[in-house]
Amino acid sequence: MNGILLRLAAPLMAFGEHAAFHYRDTIDFPTRSALIGLFAAADGRLREHALAPDPDTGAIPYTDLTFTVRIDRPGHRHTDYHTVGGGRPHKQGLRTSSGIYRSQKASTLISRRVYLADAVFTVAVCGPDPLLEEITSRLEQPAFAPYLGRRACIPNEPLVLRSPHPDPVTELLTRAPLTLPSPPRPEQGTVPVDFVWEHPPTHVPATNAHRELADTPADFTPTRRFHHTRRVWRTTEALPATLYAVPPTINALTAYLQQDTPR
Repeated sequence: MNGILLRLAAPLMAFGEHAAFHYRDTIDFPTRSALIGLFAAADGRLREHALAPDPDTGAIPYTDLTFTVRIDRPGHRHTDYHTVGGGRPHKQGLRTSSGIYRSQKASTLISRRVYLADAVFTVAVCGPDPLLEEITSRLEQPAFAPYLGRRACIPNEPLVLRSPHPDPVTELLTRAPLTLPSPPRPEQGTVPVDFVWEHPPTHVPATNAHRELADTPADFTPTRRFHHTRRVWRTTEALPATLYAVPPTINALTAYLQQDTPR
């Protein structure tokens, strides 16, 4: 199945799995929900209509997509100690769920929001060609600004690395520029890089699933948000050290992009 390559990089990003109320978590790689939400926003879909069936075919969008994530640089966790409402006079601050104002003593609402700082992921998105072409077009000219998990997390450019390609996973393994936490040593021929698969690769038994995630969106409507579960497999692959993108990384990315540019 054909696919496109995306590069997800930003100073901060977050991919919540159990985020709720005063604690907003993140797992260590992009979730299916975050990626589908990115595509739906670029397409101009409101949350309540993000997964609405196509009016012509009746097909539910994005369900035929398969994601393979290459963890170029895992980044590190950063926790933001966040406060809302503190210091404001009574009846100008926050309200409770019943609609009354919180007391002065309880006027400050504290939350902790966890981010991945300085992480980079390269993602192969496989699916039907018409859908891939639409996603590529929308990401290049999005209706709503793209972000990586939370609105403050704006992705670096380029976001789209490769338009529809017959073997995007092989591109991840052998050709796509690699951003590492540190450069390979001169004697290294390969470097270990973690991958997250939605379907077990041929060299991993199907029974050896890494974990089960509740990140397959069934409804993005804020008051009815609901996700199904899926299994993922995680492996460490030996990639050619020559894929390492020497800083400034944009030079290697530009050269890779220009391979498909008509001259």
